[in-house]
Amino acid sequence: MLILNNDNAKDDLVYPKLSYKIVGIIYDVYNELGYGYQEKYYQKALAIRFNKYHINYTQQIGIDLEFDNHKIGKYILDFLIENKIILELKVGQYFYKKDYEQIRAYLKAQKLRLGMLILFTKNDVKIKRIINKI
Repeated sequence: MLILNNDNAKDDLVYPKLSYKIVGIIYDVYNELGYGYQEKYYQKALAIRFNKYHINYTQQIGIDLEFDNHKIGKYILDFLIENKIILELKVGQYFYKKDYEQIRAYLKAQKLRLGMLILFTKNDVKIKRIINKI
């Protein structure tokens, strides 16, 4: 019998069941639509599937960036899932540094733990989980 002590155990995933569900839906949408569409069409297709599987979400939600109780800016999130996970959709071949910076800023502004960058490429879907250590 193998016994792992907690010092060597891997950190638990953040929202694993919900994350796996989301990933499955993303792949379903990609497998049916394929590549070559604008981000807004993938977003509409995902919304249809989220509804089908009873996943609560808001899309194109505006959130304020505040400093010292003053609004200094506004972000627009592609999706906020179950008030827990931010999804940011991209179309292209690569993630860019600005994509990571964007979702990190969203997570920090919303004080949320998990964001997922989704990239629809001509060959497949790439998914990056971004963790905000609150």
